[in-house]
Amino acid sequence: MLVHLSVHNYAIVEHLDLELDAGMSVISGETGAGKSIMLDALGLTLGDRADSGVVRPGADKADILASFDLIDIPEARKWLAERDLDNDGPCILRRVITAEGRSRGYINGTPCPQGDLKALGELLIDIHSQHEHQSLLKADTHRRLLDEYAGSQELARQVQLAAQRWKQTRNELERVANLGDDQRARHQLLSYQLEELENLGLGEDELEQLEQEHKNLTNAESLLAACRVVIEQCSESDAGNVLSALTSSLNRLSAFQGQPGALSEAANLLASAQIQVEEAVGELNRFLDHFEADPERLQRLEERLDTIYTLARKHRIHPSELASKQQQLFEELEGLNADDQAAERLSEELAAFERHYQEKASELSALRHNAASQLASAVEAEMQSLGMPGGRFTIALTATGTADPQPHGLDQLEFLVSANPGQPLKPLAKVASGGELSRISLAIQVITAQTSRVPTLVFDEVDVGIGGPTAEVVGQLLRRLGERGQVLTVTHLPQVAAQGHQHLFVHKLRDSDATRTAVSKLSAQQRVEEIARMLGGVDLTEESLAHARQMVSSAQA
Repeated sequence: MLVHLSVHNYAIVEHLDLELDAGMSVISGETGAGKSIMLDALGLTLGDRADSGVVRPGADKADILASFDLIDIPEARKWLAERDLDNDGPCILRRVITAEGRSRGYINGTPCPQGDLKALGELLIDIHSQHEHQSLLKADTHRRLLDEYAGSQELARQVQLAAQRWKQTRNELERVANLGDDQRARHQLLSYQLEELENLGLGEDELEQLEQEHKNLTNAESLLAACRVVIEQCSESDAGNVLSALTSSLNRLSAFQGQPGALSEAANLLASAQIQVEEAVGELNRFLDHFEADPERLQRLEERLDTIYTLARKHRIHPSELASKQQQLFEELEGLNADDQAAERLSEELAAFERHYQEKASELSALRHNAASQLASAVEAEMQSLGMPGGRFTIALTATGTADPQPHGLDQLEFLVSANPGQPLKPLAKVASGGELSRISLAIQVITAQTSRVPTLVFDEVDVGIGGPTAEVVGQLLRRLGERGQVLTVTHLPQVAAQGHQHLFVHKLRDSDATRTAVSKLSAQQRVEEIARMLGGVDLTEESLAHARQMVSSAQA
């Protein structure tokens, strides 16, 4: 509930600090004293729009702070925790408006956008007046109140979750299905390309071996001629060859006994060279013995290499990358096959989610239809006692008009009202009279208060246009609401004021150069005097004071 309101330099309020209690708090005062200023300032902390005109003349900024006890508001605690805005003490909403028109909002000291103030504010307080901050004009509130009255909040949550799961699954299935023709064409292409590569069957290091053998066969004649020339120069030429020259050289050096170390080393090297040349000639002869210049083999090599090179060009890669390309195509094809399997699985899940949704949504719809007539009858009965004889109230439940699962179930829901006999039923949001709207809202809140999640209700001039016994009924209803939570009501009727658990008096303080609004919490005697003033005017009489004491005593009894 709202436990503290601090207002600085707002309109004609210079400084106001107000401690608020549970129960019904009455706010009264003379016309023009600024009874609604306090509520307007509170509205700013709840996300209402503001402009520079609200700043008190001569001040650089208006600063409004509202503190709430959240012990009995789990929805608000959850909202704060989800955004890392929670703390151990009261929840503090603050709004600062500068004289230049800039506005800043804070939740527990953390800067936040105006929308966050409004979202949290709707969980904390409900202001019933002719202003825009009124949740009873919203279809979401109608649905929530009916579900709370019917005790179907958990079922409504399950329906919403089932619809969300269905939608997520459908979106995923559509994503897979939208691949459609493109995916099938891609699958076909990949299958063909992969089959080509598998048929190619390129072995490890095969390309390098093929290219080397092809090079050898292509240059066969030149290679054979070169080998023969080398063999002749090394060992067969009669005009002189390498081996005969080395042999002759060794013989010349060996003819000298006891040759110096250098000559001995030279002789060793020549002997080694002779051995190397002989081995080289042997290798060349073996190559010539086994080498065949096979034109058919060359043709087969060229055909094989041409197939490899052609596939590489098709994929725009180097021939050595064909093996990795084959693996890549295989993995992509596997992924497409997985999508096909996923589509089948998602179709089954979608059907299961839809069956679950229909089961829960039908159950929820039955509970809503059963509770709607009971709630409408109860609200209609309260309307009769609130000065609207012949007024009618009903809850219209109509099909959503779509076969797709909807988060709020199978029904569209709206409160319809006729404030006067003979008038057609209209949506609650289109009721023209602010006073009628406030009293209808009061009737609804009285019935649903024991299940409502909003603990603080504010009624601004709900008694406009009523008096006598109806005014007393309004006061009694507000007191009943206050006994279940917290009610703040601005009133000019003594019958309503007498019902309050506490009484706040708004008045003006004037000095030589300024006028300020102040709010005082009245003592028991001051309260009797204020109600007597509301009964009989400025001059208090014994009769009016006695009447006021009797009204307060009767209310407390």
